[in-house]
Amino acid sequence: MNPVQSNLPASEPLSGTIPESVAGQRLDAGLAVIEPTLSRERIKALILQGAVMIDGKAAARPSVKLTPGERYAIAVPEALPLDAQTQDIALAVVYEDAHLLVIDKPAGLVVHPAAGHADGTLVNALLHHCAGQLSGIGGVARPGIVHRIDKDTSGLLVVAKTDAAHLGLAAQFAAHTINRRYVAVVQGRPSTADGTVTGNIGRSDHDRKKMALVGEGRGKHAVTHYTTEERLSGATRVECRLETGRTHQVRVHMASIGHALLGDPLYSKPPKGLRDLLKAADFRRQALHAQRLGFIHPVTGSECDFFSPIPADMAELLTIIRV
Repeated sequence: MNPVQSNLPASEPLSGTIPESVAGQRLDAGLAVIEPTLSRERIKALILQGAVMIDGKAAARPSVKLTPGERYAIAVPEALPLDAQTQDIALAVVYEDAHLLVIDKPAGLVVHPAAGHADGTLVNALLHHCAGQLSGIGGVARPGIVHRIDKDTSGLLVVAKTDAAHLGLAAQFAAHTINRRYVAVVQGRPSTADGTVTGNIGRSDHDRKKMALVGEGRGKHAVTHYTTEERLSGATRVECRLETGRTHQVRVHMASIGHALLGDPLYSKPPKGLRDLLKAADFRRQALHAQRLGFIHPVTGSECDFFSPIPADMAELLTIIRV
């Protein structure tokens, strides 16, 4: 990420009077309360750049204590462009306002540029779609990616447009209060219709492309709840509710109990009968779809709940393997 330069052109300064409600608080913390469109870290960076004035003088440091009645002014530079290509890639936008948008991501679309995927990603598409609407995440005009979906998983993804929305959404993900439900088609039939899989997930010791359940003190704590929705021919459609959001979480957890996702190139080794059904459906990805996404709007406080129908390729797969 490029650093913010204090000599960049700024929009109209944010200004006002310090209220009694933040008396005695640190400057960075108090201003984040007064000006919720900026995160505390963003304000701290602006203070260190000399962009925050208290009673006409540049604030000395972020830890200065606030006094009621003081006048503040924050000169916020224009956001720097992200060093990524803007591309006109079609997006299925489920919801959008000034603060965030919810995308229904198709299978095959990578979320963020990385090695092997320098462009053609969701971020490249969002830079085009949101041109002129990004107020800056940490001073850079970029979409705020607060969670990701694997390339070959389809479904719902929320993206922040502003620093405040990014901060609020990230806090909800960290607190595990986001409602995320996936529909998956797994091999075999779980011994119990409903269950919970708990286990730390980390990088596999044997294959760096894979994640795996690892022992205590390694990886990250992960919890997945599953519920049977439909019994199929040699397979089961389940709903998976995530308490946490770890890389490949559903794929690793379901494989760990002997019910890997159909079509999963990393974790699944289906018997010949299922391989034949996958070939008949021409299904070439893990059967996983992020179907429901719910959260509290980080700016308005309203409850948001979104639903995405099962995509055509998974629907065809289900039709072929129904009993």
